[in-house]
Amino acid sequence: MVLKEAKLKDFIMKNTNGIIAADGNNKITYINQFAEKILNIDSEYSINKDLFSVIPSFRQITFNTGNVFCMSENDLNYYIVPFNVKGENGHLLNCYIIIEMEGYKSLKDEINHQKEVIDELNEILEGSYDGILVTDNDGKILHVNSSYERVAAIKREDMWGKSMRDLINPVWMPNSVAYVVIEQKQAVSKKQITKDGRNIIVTGMPIFDKNGEVKKVVINARDISEIYELREELLKEKKLNRTYLENYKEFIEKNQDDNDCILAVSKPMQDILDLTKRVANFQATVLILGESGVGKEMVAKCIHNNSLRKDKPFITINCGAIPENLLESELFGYEKGAFTGANQSGKSGLFEAANGGTVFLDEVGETSLELQVKLLRFLETKEVRRVGAVEGKIVDVRIIAATNRDLDEMVNDGTFREDLFYRLNVVRIKVPPLRKRVSDIAPLSMMFLIRYNQRYNQSKELTIDVIKELEKYNWPGNIRELKNVIENMVVVSNNEYLQIEDLPWNKEKNTGKKIVSMIDDTENLTLMEATELLEKTMLEKAKIKYQTTRAIADNLGVDQSTIVRKLKKYNL
Repeated sequence: MVLKEAKLKDFIMKNTNGIIAADGNNKITYINQFAEKILNIDSEYSINKDLFSVIPSFRQITFNTGNVFCMSENDLNYYIVPFNVKGENGHLLNCYIIIEMEGYKSLKDEINHQKEVIDELNEILEGSYDGILVTDNDGKILHVNSSYERVAAIKREDMWGKSMRDLINPVWMPNSVAYVVIEQKQAVSKKQITKDGRNIIVTGMPIFDKNGEVKKVVINARDISEIYELREELLKEKKLNRTYLENYKEFIEKNQDDNDCILAVSKPMQDILDLTKRVANFQATVLILGESGVGKEMVAKCIHNNSLRKDKPFITINCGAIPENLLESELFGYEKGAFTGANQSGKSGLFEAANGGTVFLDEVGETSLELQVKLLRFLETKEVRRVGAVEGKIVDVRIIAATNRDLDEMVNDGTFREDLFYRLNVVRIKVPPLRKRVSDIAPLSMMFLIRYNQRYNQSKELTIDVIKELEKYNWPGNIRELKNVIENMVVVSNNEYLQIEDLPWNKEKNTGKKIVSMIDDTENLTLMEATELLEKTMLEKAKIKYQTTRAIADNLGVDQSTIVRKLKKYNL
């Protein structure tokens, strides 16, 4: 190797490794700063001195053997790489490159670390479910993972070292997103159809150099066939929803503002609807039986609305909600001064107020034996005698009674008068619970949904999954609970299409877990707060299932007055 003097000096003095050069007489001609530092020698002292006298250990170094020598000096270990350089004057220089072992070890560790990082990155790329392909700024493929082979339906061996131009096909890839990214210098997404007919989405992201030019393109490929299938499924579900709505559209639109309508789809409810129309214009008393919330009052209203009395009053009296000591005066009225606290001018009763119309005695099974005697007399004579009055008054009122209790058993137990039972039980209508007329659940749900959407200015829709869950549910609170559930989802859910997780009983599970979690977190919840939280939750649940405060009290094992007070406390 022949170098000019200036270039040789520049090479030695600026090199980041330590270098010493000696002439043919073994006189030191050059020492750079790194050699000074490593060997702990002073260049001003050493220049033109005999090399071996300055560094005796260099005597063992031989040239032109291709060997690298390991040496120690000043408690340092280093490598020596000898080589010869011929100067421009033709003289031969013996040069020694000095590399610290620690520096070499650090360099080797750094190289190993970089290799590990590269291996980890390759593992991450290979672990991606999406296909990943990397090209340079000319579209040449630099890297491709195995998922890309699966997603794009192109073998990896057909892509290694090739350009994206080689893969362009007029049928399934008329252009590569890589070239669009390189041209536009921005992220680009486009849909493609693979050779095997699947839909994929490819997104190219540019990587820029320091001058703002694209140096690489990273392409992400994702199979969206499943998304298309889900989309098709959703469209089918929407169509099925519309089909459901179309089946009941005329009825729902006609009755959506009528809270007194009966939607009868199931055979049992159709039979009941037919029976109500048949008995509507007869004056016979009707006894409606069924669990709480099945719609007994709706059946009673249906009888009234189909009768000649439809333009007259329809008055509902909940015998379980009025305290026993006030029920007689509410039904029959009272004269002035009849009892302490009575209105000074007296008051007509609900039977008088309903003259010409219909009285619906709900929860008639809750009445006392004493009051049952007076109800029996009224049914037989149609005479109303106010509390404290001597003379009675004849009124024209039709009686429809209802209860969720087993009156036959109560008659046998002596808690309900047998004669009153027979007087009420002229026409018996037994309304089945909602769980036994599953075919009514979907149309009822949709009717309530339309009603509450209008009330709250919403546009929620039911999904098939939710309808299936509604049909599987046991409905202890029957139609009243169903109405509550639909209203709850319309008000609370953020989803346009109502989902299974929007159902209140699924939220109750989370609420229960939340209560337990909050109770566990004693730093944030006092004993009083924990008690109130649980108490409110139980009352909310009981209020859905039971119609009266008396029924709630019986179920929870407390006094009715306690329930009334607690409901007021929690604004329920």
